[in-house]
Amino acid sequence: MAQNVIVPIIDLTSAAEGSSVPQNLQTALAFGSNTPFNIHNTTSNVALSSGFWRFIGVSAIKNQQGQCFVAIDDGTTEKKVWSHTVQSLGGVTLLETQFDFVLFLRAGDTVTIGQFISGAYVGDNSTISGSYRQIADSNGNLINPSGFAPQ
Repeated sequence: MAQNVIVPIIDLTSAAEGSSVPQNLQTALAFGSNTPFNIHNTTSNVALSSGFWRFIGVSAIKNQQGQCFVAIDDGTTEKKVWSHTVQSLGGVTLLETQFDFVLFLRAGDTVTIGQFISGAYVGDNSTISGSYRQIADSNGNLINPSGFAPQ
């Protein structure tokens, strides 16, 4: 039995809207968006606005035991959220590991990046370097790479 009623089909997906960007493109590294860091023999506090931040880089520990880390500090307590730890090198002269993760920061949170070697927050034989950029605000609104405007 045929029907002469037209039933519209409305695609409400974000892909049909035409302004969405795939997640892997939206979190891309970009010249104007990323802030580099290279921390050697010290720690560094990075005050960032609240929201979602992508961190990417490498940690290297040479000729001793120790730890490179990324921590979030709420003003009262520091929590290590990522670390690269070497207990004993046993003849290895350099041990490296890469990282790529997203952190969520609340208002007032601070990120600390550095090393913990032999009981102190310094280490002449360790380096942690990379870059970070904000990928979304605290409400989850995506922030595209600098210079990119989707059509």
